[in-house]
Amino acid sequence: MLTKTPIRTVFHRQPATQPRRARLADAAMQAGAIELMGARMSFTANAEIYGENEPADYLYKVVSGAVRTYKVLVDGRRQIEAFHLPGDIFGFETGDEHAFSAEAITDCKITVIKRSAVMALAARDNDVARQMWALTARELQRVQEHLLVLIKSAEERVAGFLLEMAQRLASAGAVELPMSRQDIADYLGLTIETVSRTLKHLEDAAAIEVPKRRRILLRNRSALRRLNARRRAAEGTIRGYLPSSSNSVGSLVR
Repeated sequence: MLTKTPIRTVFHRQPATQPRRARLADAAMQAGAIELMGARMSFTANAEIYGENEPADYLYKVVSGAVRTYKVLVDGRRQIEAFHLPGDIFGFETGDEHAFSAEAITDCKITVIKRSAVMALAARDNDVARQMWALTARELQRVQEHLLVLIKSAEERVAGFLLEMAQRLASAGAVELPMSRQDIADYLGLTIETVSRTLKHLEDAAAIEVPKRRRILLRNRSALRRLNARRRAAEGTIRGYLPSSSNSVGSLVR
């Protein structure tokens, strides 16, 4: 559970009229305006940042490390809702309480920002309001995309996940995953055995190489993209034909 820390609030007063160059410079500064309002905190691996049903009084920006947000279901299973990496802001809620819990996957540095202060600044500053709207829209899009994972085969889920991580971690070749295979399984709605078996299948088909458990080389991105394209086609026609999970990735690696 997060202990409340005094947060310093910084407001930027703007004159009624500004030269165009000054407005552009000020707009560039707005990208960090929200972060300037917060306090930086450190969390060790597996430490709780906030719990489900706790008051959603803060927003959080990952400075370093990785975070998972998750819910424990009534039958004891864990469903990971998202992974948050450096630069990501999380903790957005439609109500006054958190719908999920958040934990540090690795040692993390997090900027913690008072939600009410951000809302007050957004009410006064159109640039901040637009930034908050963009962040909220991006979060909604991510939630929608993750919901569609459940209609895909194991190969499509794992291939899409690897491409997503390569993009978010800005990896040209090898992807260094901060999360465990159990985390990946709970995120994709698979068992850990299925995740390991699918990674081995992709490796045997020469689409990837796994020199270490959390280090994955994307040897044939085009094959992974073809699986991902198949996934996106399914998203566009959820009620239409879905590719059979029996179709081997080997037919795509040519």
